[in-house]
Amino acid sequence: MTSLNEPDASRTSQEASSGTDAPEAAPGLTSLAAARIAVGVLVDGGVRHVVVSPGSRSAPMAYALAEASAEGKVELLVRIDERSAGFTALGLALATGSPAAVLTTSGTAVGNLMPAVMEANHAAVPLIVLSADRPDELRGTGANQTTIQPDLFGEQVRFAVDVPAGSNPERAVQTGLSAATGAFAEIPPGPVQLNLAFRDPLVPERGEDLPAAAERQRYRIGTEPLIMNLPPAPAAMPQRRTVVVAGHDAGPVAEAFARAQGLPLLAEPSSNARFGPNAVGPYRLLLEHFGPDSAQPIERVVLFGRPTLSRPVAALLARAEVPSALYQPVPVAWYEPGRRTELPLENLADLADFAGRGTPEWLDTWLLAGSAAQHALDGILTADASATGPSVGSLLWKHSRGQLLLGSSNGIRDVDLAGLPAADPAATVYANRGLAGIDGTISTATGVALGGRQETTVLLGDVTFLHDAGGLLLGAGEEQPDLRIVVLNDSGGAIFDLLEHGAVREAGKYGDTVERLFGTPHTVDIAALASAYGVGHSVVSTTAGLAEALAQPIQGRSIVEVRTDRRGLRALHARIKEAVAAAVGGVLAR
Repeated sequence: MTSLNEPDASRTSQEASSGTDAPEAAPGLTSLAAARIAVGVLVDGGVRHVVVSPGSRSAPMAYALAEASAEGKVELLVRIDERSAGFTALGLALATGSPAAVLTTSGTAVGNLMPAVMEANHAAVPLIVLSADRPDELRGTGANQTTIQPDLFGEQVRFAVDVPAGSNPERAVQTGLSAATGAFAEIPPGPVQLNLAFRDPLVPERGEDLPAAAERQRYRIGTEPLIMNLPPAPAAMPQRRTVVVAGHDAGPVAEAFARAQGLPLLAEPSSNARFGPNAVGPYRLLLEHFGPDSAQPIERVVLFGRPTLSRPVAALLARAEVPSALYQPVPVAWYEPGRRTELPLENLADLADFAGRGTPEWLDTWLLAGSAAQHALDGILTADASATGPSVGSLLWKHSRGQLLLGSSNGIRDVDLAGLPAADPAATVYANRGLAGIDGTISTATGVALGGRQETTVLLGDVTFLHDAGGLLLGAGEEQPDLRIVVLNDSGGAIFDLLEHGAVREAGKYGDTVERLFGTPHTVDIAALASAYGVGHSVVSTTAGLAEALAQPIQGRSIVEVRTDRRGLRALHARIKEAVAAAVGGVLAR
């Protein structure tokens, strides 16, 4: 914890013994004056969105932010649930690429931000926590809503500072902004905590008025997904059987590199590289056909971004006989230096030398195998008109536009399995893959939609949806995003059936235990829940019905509930794997 020196302050015996919020008095800046300085520094540092949760101790910051908002300097969003507020700010930062802040009062309110802070840490998102606190003379006295807030987030934040009541917060806020945005060498962007102590009075003086409201600029950000071009690899470059793996947040540079080097591209959906002529769709089902005992084993791997979805990819990267390199031009937050086996390379020229150039035969083999696998997979999915996880993933990817957020668990894996790569990217894709939790997905999607000001779709399972149902709550007068929420409702946690727990269930002895403790079945009426929050709702159960729903324009908020049955999911994946293996085997045998 970094601290500033606190000015001398007196504490009466009555204050120390009563445990109540006794009158506070100390020299220095008034609370509102200090808050205005802090807000000014935040605005000058590029903060354009602040999510505010209500509270009394944070009132000076709330009033100062209201003044800045009236002048058109910052956009304010209000959320009563701090966990939702934190993830909404996270989504805003993801969509805008700028630091976003969240303001809370003291006490448990601050603790509710921990999940969003943890995600921001591992995903390198510039999230600024503005936690209001009691002044020093009230700490440890039993004063209401007072706990140990300084350094509450520990190693999860890049920088934390306790700003004493009455002191000038300018330097602390400036340092926090620099840390959040990655301005310090060797430190990636990430969350920071500015713990701001305030004394009474916490409100403006009588006679003070808000500035006249200025007209806010309404803007749209990043309406076209980015495509990059790199010069093709020189003919003299060594030829190698290399594959390019694009993990989360790899970016379009991964697609451009694979295209320039003539290499197959194995791209996760949230890589924003799953497009172009070299992209292979159901790649994770092909890797076993290019193993060490195959006719054409993979010789090298080039990794962009963070691989998070596939055990076959993890197994490939763990193979000692296959050298691998990681493109890392800037510090990253998702692993500790020295803890991964890939060779980190900072520039594309060195990466190209490592990868070599692919032969036309190598690339064609992957593309033919990928096409055969996709055809076999599509055949399995279209044989049944009922919606399943993979068919939902396929349709959602086909109809994606604007912005797409993929929830953790099965949803993003369904898209990774069945989403056919297009020639050009149709949407900017987001996912909370820092820690891959299901926390705050609706709130994150709301922040993404409001920050990017584009129509946005989020795919999530029913358990993920219910975990953040409070994220549907928007106060009266709060801006409504253009957000379509697609909920795959199979009445529980289907992902566990595809893991080892599914085999345990099939063995029989622990069937009921697996269903209760992992499947977590429920009977929640999602339509009633949507109605309670004033969100539109529709139900589909077939692929045709879902395709029709996804083709509609997105206006305001709506929920598309896709009802399906998870009991046959394990068998479905087995059929897909068998069909793909047969199709790919036929191609490779030619």
